[in-house]
Amino acid sequence: MLNRRTFLLGSTAMLVTSAATAAPLLQSRLPVTERRQAVQGPGASIEIVDDVYGTPHIRAESIPDAFFGQGYVVARDRLFQIDLAHRRELGRLAEVFGARFVPHDANARLFHYRGDLDAELRRVPPDILACARAYIAGINARIDEVMADPALLPGEYRILKIAPMKWDVRDLVLAREAAAGNADDEIRRAQLAALGLLELDAVVAPLRPAWTMRVPEGLDVAAVSEADLGVLLLGRLPFEPERPVADPAGSAERANAGSNAWTVAPARSATGRPILANDPHLGIGGFSPRHVAHLTAPGLDVIGGGAPGLPGIMQGHTDRFAFGRTNFHIDQNDLFVLELHPEDPERYRHDGGWKRFEQVVESIPVKGAAAQKVTLRYSVQGPVISHNPRRHRATVLGSIMLQPGASGAFAMIAINLAKDWASLRKAFTLHPSPTNFHYADVDGNTGWQVIGFAPVRKQGDGLLPVPGDGRYDWAGMRDFASLPSEYNPAKGWFASANQNNLPANWPRDRIPAFSFRDPYRYNRIAQVLASQARHSLADSVALQHDTLSTPARLFLEHLPPQPSDAAKPAVDMLRGWDARIAADSGAAALFEMTWRELGTRMLAAIVPQRAKELVTEIAPSVLLDLLAKPDARLGRDPQAVRDAMLDAALVAAWAQARGRLGADPAAWRYGTLHQVRLRHPLSAIPAIAAAFPPIEGEGSGGDGYTVMARWLGSGPGWSVGGGASYLQVIDVGAWDNSLMLVLPGQSIDPKSPHYRDMYKPWVAGQMQPMPFSREAVEANAAGRTMLRPS
Repeated sequence: MLNRRTFLLGSTAMLVTSAATAAPLLQSRLPVTERRQAVQGPGASIEIVDDVYGTPHIRAESIPDAFFGQGYVVARDRLFQIDLAHRRELGRLAEVFGARFVPHDANARLFHYRGDLDAELRRVPPDILACARAYIAGINARIDEVMADPALLPGEYRILKIAPMKWDVRDLVLAREAAAGNADDEIRRAQLAALGLLELDAVVAPLRPAWTMRVPEGLDVAAVSEADLGVLLLGRLPFEPERPVADPAGSAERANAGSNAWTVAPARSATGRPILANDPHLGIGGFSPRHVAHLTAPGLDVIGGGAPGLPGIMQGHTDRFAFGRTNFHIDQNDLFVLELHPEDPERYRHDGGWKRFEQVVESIPVKGAAAQKVTLRYSVQGPVISHNPRRHRATVLGSIMLQPGASGAFAMIAINLAKDWASLRKAFTLHPSPTNFHYADVDGNTGWQVIGFAPVRKQGDGLLPVPGDGRYDWAGMRDFASLPSEYNPAKGWFASANQNNLPANWPRDRIPAFSFRDPYRYNRIAQVLASQARHSLADSVALQHDTLSTPARLFLEHLPPQPSDAAKPAVDMLRGWDARIAADSGAAALFEMTWRELGTRMLAAIVPQRAKELVTEIAPSVLLDLLAKPDARLGRDPQAVRDAMLDAALVAAWAQARGRLGADPAAWRYGTLHQVRLRHPLSAIPAIAAAFPPIEGEGSGGDGYTVMARWLGSGPGWSVGGGASYLQVIDVGAWDNSLMLVLPGQSIDPKSPHYRDMYKPWVAGQMQPMPFSREAVEANAAGRTMLRPS
């Protein structure tokens, strides 16, 4: 899938046998450092206690001041990260990096909210807006501080000779999370339909729930091409590294974007209290997407992982309840194909007549040159991503995130301020993105609610592009109240791992999406939870690091009983394997190579030549089905073709393993291939690469189908491309027992002790304490900062 903002009980169970055996970082007990700083913005003094794990504990006299403190510490620890992302979202890169960035700035501005920004802010409850304003003020206060003292300025600014940009609360409603979603999937399906091969789309992405696709009435599929994606094809920024080609055995993003979470009720918990575990899966390789903080004020006490640059905590707990999240699936985008007037390309056909595009002229500042003007177009459905007068054709991306009231910037604040399940439901009205929300409180209650906004389509299912003549326009949107939920389920636990968790009797006309993931991670989680009468914190930690692979286990059932002589060494190694993708396993390395080779061969066999450029991936469930039940797609003797293909894949994988890992199979290790490497997103710039050394040296287990989801990056390599860079296991009510990890640490400054202090613990699955009570925080204090109003 395209993303407009792309930037930037397993074999490890032995590491954790009880909550007490979490391996805390070995920090020297130096005297607690103290610092005082005058800042502009807070209403009263704020105390920040940094613990030995790098977590700032913010103590304020008012709730807005607590969020001021969060903005301040995020900017202290991650200023360049949030500044670069903010510049990109606002379309202000060219003013500091030059003319090559103008197209990217224009693209960013195309997806800005074009309604009344002040009206959007008036939609936000005043107490929540006050917290957002305070968070922005906290960021700006730190910017003022580093600009006044150049010694504090992060190294990137000195190398690049730029300065951080001040923030404004209006930016939060201007720049939206308007990802392109499944626009490229829609194009692929239309192109396959034009070939009469729409059924082949199920090779790439089987629909879940099952559904019969139909070409929308009035869509000329023969005219659809990749060019209809327009600006979505712009690609990487000039200083970003090349993105390698996709792996034929499955797209990393398609297979793995998501997370794991489970909630266990007191009746099934070893503690007699609820346990909530969550490990959100995101890309790994650059800046960490989570920053841990603890906000305390009268009426507020919340700790956990937040998204740098957005106010509030996304996963964590208050003093009343724990909360976590995984991706749910709502198709929030549609691709509309417009017919342009043959004599006036600024008009398009709609509702039986011709409408004129709204045009917005943006002036983009450029470093060392005159500002450049760009013209952005909008139809009634949304931003125009492709405008082709020669073909009398334009395409528009309709997105929920560009609708009034669909800014998600305030949702975390509302969730953090809630006191219970009932008040959370009010907070959910501010949360547009599709999410499985997990809940457990100190009274023993547990809950699951799907939240997010869903478009109401006049007709159609969102799977292919649609004509933009008005027949397929949206007629509004639904919020979370129309989505499933569960409260105190009888079985005593529930889990989500991006699987299809719609109830069996869910109305067919309200299916929110057909892109739910393969259920391998969920099935493994469910198997473990259902088998444990009393689930412990250590059980949750072990399950988060579980490396049993269901695809590998199913694959092993089809090993040839009489392999060729060349394939026999591979079969012998795999036959005794436990199907765990462990870092120290040579068989795991061999399996991953065989799996990739088999996927390539199966695609070559089942995809006709005319569709090979469109069908470049094979879903794991499809590959396994063809192994188990070879059919006519493999020819007149499908079993013989399957057997020959499997034998050839084993032979090729064995040769590849010898070439990559050495001649002695006993020395092979999956972790040798599956390296965890983190580099500065601008490391293509030599001075940045020299000043910000990569964090590397450790290999990991796991892949995209194990609960410990550390999947392979796109392309021919084997390094870790993503996974759970933040993990938490929460002991609800006995908060100081809770555990967490954030990869690679809290700071992006190489001079900080928290630049990479959690790298090795993360690789090894050694969870770290999450101090919460005042006593626990003070016992682990490493530094103290007093912010006083200037």
